[in-house]
Amino acid sequence: MLADTFSLQHFSTNGIKVRAAVEGTGHLVIMVHGWPELWYSWRHQIRPVAEAGFKVVAPDVRGYGGSDKPYPIEAYDMVELTADVVGLIDALGEEKAILVGHDWGAPICWNTAVLHPKRVSAVVGLSVPYFQRGEVSAIELWKQLYEGKFFYQLYFQEEGVAEAEMEADIRSTLRKVYYIVSGDPTAEDSQAIAIKGPEDNFLDGLPDPNPFPDWLTDEDLDYFVEAFTQSGFRGSLNRYRAQQRDWELLPQLSELTVDQPSYFIAGALDAVRTFIPGVDLFENPGVNCTDFRGATIIDREGHWIQQEAPDLVNRALLDFLEGIS
Repeated sequence: MLADTFSLQHFSTNGIKVRAAVEGTGHLVIMVHGWPELWYSWRHQIRPVAEAGFKVVAPDVRGYGGSDKPYPIEAYDMVELTADVVGLIDALGEEKAILVGHDWGAPICWNTAVLHPKRVSAVVGLSVPYFQRGEVSAIELWKQLYEGKFFYQLYFQEEGVAEAEMEADIRSTLRKVYYIVSGDPTAEDSQAIAIKGPEDNFLDGLPDPNPFPDWLTDEDLDYFVEAFTQSGFRGSLNRYRAQQRDWELLPQLSELTVDQPSYFIAGALDAVRTFIPGVDLFENPGVNCTDFRGATIIDREGHWIQQEAPDLVNRALLDFLEGIS
């Protein structure tokens, strides 16, 4: 199994233990995954970046995989998650790191860069640009924008509901989630989300493709399924439930900019792009970054960009790293 060819180590950080894949030597690069993923989501990036002369560390975020999984929602706010990254830099004996984050990992990396600027030398976001704190919390914004409609982040708010639905058949859940926001669904498939109402469940109507697109093998899926079978989904879902708390705890994010060299990578078909109806969130991804080095938007690909288009992502990532080194 591919996962077995990576060295997995445990580190103490911010009062918890995290598991991480570690490869290479050189300037530290930390890769932070999103939902519902693992360190393994970076399997195509870890070695190419390490071979380019970097020490790559890809942790399971708290709540996932082989890392600790605190129970309370407040354990998953952005203060704790950014402190986990800084603590990992400390545990590795380094002063600074380059951060690369995808999905929820992107805000974790962006916010670590602005809240702890002396510890971050550069940052790359995949799928989610850096957004400053809004006039209302993200959750309040979603309530306004999706009134009378289904939106998954609102569905996730009630403790236990999404957990019960998704844990009933974890393999089917992950197949459906990975497929529906990839670049592969047909227009008919994509309508499964568009037509959902606020009383629907998360997985209602989502297609389960057979065969699955070849960017995720059966072996890859087995690894994710085993991890979520052991961990459940509560920890990972608590990240969504902590968004009001983030807004209250971090008013400084209304003004802070990313001042380190920064870059953005995403799939042209990523659902995040249209989260705010009528707005292209990828149109100006560096608007809140003062040393933005550009963006790579990859045609015909979706949300799981580093898995769907690993060669193109690696090229963009390595070009950026070469430019700052």
